[in-house]
Amino acid sequence: MTFVYRRRYTGPVRAVLFDWAGTTMDYGCMAPAVVFIEVFKRQGVPITMEEARGPMGAHKKVHIRQISQMDSVRKRWEEANGKPPSEDDVERMFADFVPLQLQCLSEYSTLIPGTLETVAALRARDIKIGSTSGYLPEMMEINLADAKKQGYDPDATVCAGDVPAGRPYPFMCLKNVIELQVSPLDACVKVDDTIPGIEEGLNACMWTIGLAMSGNEIGLPLAEVEAMDPEIRAAKRARAYRRMWQAGAHYVVDDISQVLPCIDDIEKRIARGEHP
Repeated sequence: MTFVYRRRYTGPVRAVLFDWAGTTMDYGCMAPAVVFIEVFKRQGVPITMEEARGPMGAHKKVHIRQISQMDSVRKRWEEANGKPPSEDDVERMFADFVPLQLQCLSEYSTLIPGTLETVAALRARDIKIGSTSGYLPEMMEINLADAKKQGYDPDATVCAGDVPAGRPYPFMCLKNVIELQVSPLDACVKVDDTIPGIEEGLNACMWTIGLAMSGNEIGLPLAEVEAMDPEIRAAKRARAYRRMWQAGAHYVVDDISQVLPCIDDIEKRIARGEHP
């Protein structure tokens, strides 16, 4: 009879990696969306909020490129400019995007309710706090400074400009692991409000928690979400949950304030020998 040796990690969660806009700050993930709309408007091509949000979570240049490749946007572009959008157009819009995003980031930097309490509870359990973002390094400097003023200061921060490729590739998560000096990957959890962010965590072989209400899937500020007709809010919530489950998230909750029970359950699953 032949036996195969199989290693199994059964320890605690060692690190939780949070996204930024829509996860820990900027309820509704508003800052990038409004700027994407503006840069296309400057090219004579109006885009909808839904189109602006489609690729959310990707590197911002990649995001602009993916918007330009949408059939609906491409058609409008050709009508306005007489030719399809080119890579030069993408570069020009990205050049417009950067200063516009830098100018407005602090307007949307308020921490999402529950962020400080959740992070404090995780740290009380000796869990390190990492973070990833589709923003560029100069944008993250603003977010980090604004977050620190409010009491949030993650142990590691990696953005799309720090790695060869952003989401859905796993590189930002893996660089976090190196900077945090934690292992194994089974002991790490990625929390995100976007589909590419969930894919990022899955591709890094981590547990994933999707946030359905506070970020890109609903795409509205907290006050507007709370004021929404209950039936409409319930329908939007159900759609967001469904999309995140379909993307492969291990857990889906409304926002960061509901993350801790997921961590408890992940640790129980790890103790049983489960892998993400």
